[in-house]
Amino acid sequence: LSWDRIPLAVKFIIAPHCITGHARYSLLSPSVIRGSGMTVHGDIDGFLVKNFIKCDADSSRDVESTEVAKLVFPDGKTVELPILKGTNGPPVLDIQSLYSQSGYFTHDPGFMSTSSCVSSITFIDGPAGHLRYRGYDIADLANKCDFMDVTYLLLYGELPDASAKLLHAHLISRHTMVHEKLIQFYNGFKSDAHPMAICVGVVGALSAFYHDYLDVHNPLNRFSSAYRLLAKMPTIAAMAYKYSIGQPFVYPKTGLSYAENLLNMMFSVPSEPYQLNPVLTHALEVWLILHADHEQNASTSTVRIAGSTYANPFACIASGITTLWGSAHGGANQAVLEMLEEIESVDRIPMYMAKAKDKSDTFRLMGFGHRVYRNYDPRAKIMQEICHSVLNELNIKSDPILELARHLEIIALEDEYFVKRQLFPNVDFYSGVMLRAMGIPRTMFTVLFAVARTIGWFVNWKEMMANPLCKIGRPRQLYVGDSHREVPDMEHRKTSAAPSINEEFKKMTLSKMHSFRK
Repeated sequence: LSWDRIPLAVKFIIAPHCITGHARYSLLSPSVIRGSGMTVHGDIDGFLVKNFIKCDADSSRDVESTEVAKLVFPDGKTVELPILKGTNGPPVLDIQSLYSQSGYFTHDPGFMSTSSCVSSITFIDGPAGHLRYRGYDIADLANKCDFMDVTYLLLYGELPDASAKLLHAHLISRHTMVHEKLIQFYNGFKSDAHPMAICVGVVGALSAFYHDYLDVHNPLNRFSSAYRLLAKMPTIAAMAYKYSIGQPFVYPKTGLSYAENLLNMMFSVPSEPYQLNPVLTHALEVWLILHADHEQNASTSTVRIAGSTYANPFACIASGITTLWGSAHGGANQAVLEMLEEIESVDRIPMYMAKAKDKSDTFRLMGFGHRVYRNYDPRAKIMQEICHSVLNELNIKSDPILELARHLEIIALEDEYFVKRQLFPNVDFYSGVMLRAMGIPRTMFTVLFAVARTIGWFVNWKEMMANPLCKIGRPRQLYVGDSHREVPDMEHRKTSAAPSINEEFKKMTLSKMHSFRK
């Protein structure tokens, strides 16, 4: 067999030193490697798969217990529960054997005191206001790194050197395009469809285009899925926006950075050149870093639960996007703007501050406080700085909503009620203000959040899939319904509280009936 006829993937495995720099950047197809009868292992210089698998192995290590806690029940029975200690954070009671030993479950609505997994990705110290990716403080990463550095760090566990970063960026850039048939998928949505609804559908549909890579137990398939998702999310998001406003899709450009590509695909049009503003590009770059991961939040936990069933990664990420859409989670920055529009003017702030302090009032001051952080949200200070830099760059002084946000920020930071309760402006408060100033519509806020958080979702999913102790997520419940009932005959059933269907139909107008059928 001549050298020229050997597939590039096989050449890279058997003789990586003979491959040119540009050719090294070709993503190895798992089918090619399997077809060659080879496995990826050993010291393959410059080959990212090796580090990808190694990172998974490091993350799945067991945590040993040296202490136990004794739990005494009313009947005098004692159960010993192992105490697990991580690198940082409070110790954890291992209650896996609690039911088998005692017959008791635990009850923890909202998982306020529950650790659902062992992870080495992101650490949050809420009381101290710390957020770290792989041990690095978020402020250091935001000041010294770009989004490519951070995605590499989360995927591989270490910051890249120059050559590794170049390879990583190239692998992403060569997968930014989406299949033309996938583009046709957009036409199935109504023209006024919310971009998040479109993204949920399109990301889930990716599994129909890459069905040869859905074996979640194959690390090479996980590797391929990582780059496809990272690369295509900005394209999918930008196309969702373009579709919602009726403009033609703009394809990604290889020479642009991750943030530049996203802005270009959203705001450029074929009829005229689009000039990227470096201040806005940098702001979006930092914004992406701040939103890349946040430990076991609602959407990440959803991705893990979905992944525990061995669902494919595209379906799992789609489940994360769906969860992120909620106003209490990723939709919070959009809720901030809606709140500001409700307040309407600076002179109405005192009235709404009083409503926020009134426990009997349903009004909530959005963008202040955080469930995890009992101190200042470490992302908020960074977000505040880049938000103000964007406002200064764009010289925005007459926008009433932004002016209202400035006043509300100052008042809340000085008000004794909010200071005492540590209800500081969080990342969502400044995020919504900044994105609005950049001309990004509120319907796209959560979509951009999904673009940033895709890396966090994926690394949590891959960490879980590499763990041999992974179990399907299956919470228990405290049942308070009827104990047991016999099914009565129809004539003995009592449903007097139910409305008459015939009467309800009589009340409907023809227009309502038409709407009902839709």
